[in-house]
Amino acid sequence: MLTQRPLYYCSSNPGKLREFALAAETIADLPFRIEALPGLKQIPAPPEEGLTFEENADSKASYYSRFTSELVFADDSGLEVEALGGAPGVHSARFAGPNATDADNNNLLLEQLANQTDRRARFVCVLALARESSRIATFRGSVEGEILQQAHGANGFGYDPLFFYPPLARSFGELTPAEKFPISHRGRALRLLFERLRDASR
Repeated sequence: MLTQRPLYYCSSNPGKLREFALAAETIADLPFRIEALPGLKQIPAPPEEGLTFEENADSKASYYSRFTSELVFADDSGLEVEALGGAPGVHSARFAGPNATDADNNNLLLEQLANQTDRRARFVCVLALARESSRIATFRGSVEGEILQQAHGANGFGYDPLFFYPPLARSFGELTPAEKFPISHRGRALRLLFERLRDASR
């Protein structure tokens, strides 16, 4: 029987946690089990001051890895819109302000694209793997799409209802979690992380 050690994720975002949990359920031959970092809710969150997804993911993983001797991973992810010069980017969660809701961010995005014909966009996710304050590696996943004129679908979170994925002719908000995970930026980054850990365990 495969011995599984914990691999701790470090995020308080409920949507991300659901996707990490789905990853653990759908990939059965992993040499580890994905769990939330013990006591995560009691640990003050570090500031996100990086200019790139990699910088923010690295700083979060290194920070949270101080609280355990096991491997941890943290992510930074967001939406890059061509017509906005790559914005909101690392500011995706706070696009409409520090206490913005998903609806606030989506509304601001639609306002800023109101007169734009170029609606190309991509979701990006960078995962950083660390142990005991030491960064091990980062893994980047992305998915190309377009921003719709209005929201479609009630699934997912964040900008998902506005993000149209041409190969399936639906928004991420119209996909089930099982449909979204294999093609999503987060799913792609997670698979790269899993491959690295599988290779290291052989």
